[in-house]
Amino acid sequence: MPTLEKITISDYRNIEMQEICFSPNVNCIWGDNGEGKTNLLDAIYYLSMTKSAMSPGDRYNFRHGCSRFAICGQFRMPNGLSKRISVEVDADGKKIRHDEKICRTLDHIGQLPVVMVSPSDISLVSESSEERRKFLNGVLSQLDRRYLESLQQYNRLLAQRNRLLKEERIDGALLKVLDERMAACAAPVYKARKEFAARLEDAVGRLYRDISGGTEEVGIAYSSDLDDGTLDEILCRRMDRDLAQHFTTAGIQRDELIFNLDGHPIRRCGSQGQQKSFLVALKFAQYEIMKSAYGFAPTLLLDDIFDKLDRGRISNLLKMVSGQDFGQIFITDCNKTRIMETIDAITAERSYFETHGGCFSEGGRKDMSETEG
Repeated sequence: MPTLEKITISDYRNIEMQEICFSPNVNCIWGDNGEGKTNLLDAIYYLSMTKSAMSPGDRYNFRHGCSRFAICGQFRMPNGLSKRISVEVDADGKKIRHDEKICRTLDHIGQLPVVMVSPSDISLVSESSEERRKFLNGVLSQLDRRYLESLQQYNRLLAQRNRLLKEERIDGALLKVLDERMAACAAPVYKARKEFAARLEDAVGRLYRDISGGTEEVGIAYSSDLDDGTLDEILCRRMDRDLAQHFTTAGIQRDELIFNLDGHPIRRCGSQGQQKSFLVALKFAQYEIMKSAYGFAPTLLLDDIFDKLDRGRISNLLKMVSGQDFGQIFITDCNKTRIMETIDAITAERSYFETHGGCFSEGGRKDMSETEG
């Protein structure tokens, strides 16, 4: 499994310049709110996904007054070799490098599998279907290069079709070609989403029961326009509506994941505690599915998870992921005593870091040799 041995961050959010070496097992970061704990986890996420888990655009990731940021990680790869992976962003765009060689986003995504659990996950329940499609895309893009390639091509074709629909005189032959090409791209995306949703429902149901200890049942349903036929057939039937509204009214860009609690929308009927338990179950289900697909555990980023669940439930979850063949884990909390007591009870090999104003200092590292000595 890829293990992040060292990260170097410059001018990312409130982090001016930091070089941090990590434990290959559990890394705990504590500090007050707003000091930079989440920014460190987000930088690790950015190295994997080439985008922030927190903000929609890179303009929010530059440190105040800066026009460039860079994140570089030294990784120990599954083959045992060391690899230097960096992402640099400035006014000219984004550059991804693997050992100094420029790498395409399409070739990079999936090489550093990651799962992040954070307070912002609540948007998956409370916000629009776009947030849930982003979740699907974030997981499946890491698991399936064909999925990412098809999705990128579909989005380009969709933008082209929407521009065409806004023209006064529309080229019908070109519109038909676009519909056929979009249908070819949509089919593998639809298939992957449908299969993943089915696996997700099974895993989330089991994990939710373990976390909540309740008797209620959760469900996940996947809904798509393609449930009614191929995309080119649907676009043909919708042509009059598309021409009248000047944009594409059907397609995988409208897909939805529906989250239910005892048959009712969890967004409306779930308590705050039930929603938090569901979201943690959702992300840990993602972790399980990705671990099964890769054959090793992805990096797990747990941001302020104590805000979601009580310590007993968190301890049970961490025991699950820190068992045999577990991957590298990063966990943040604002309470030093709480995080140390929880982690110390689970593993003897871990590193502790304190953050203040975007600066990180290591302290309290213990490993098996120290314990046995």
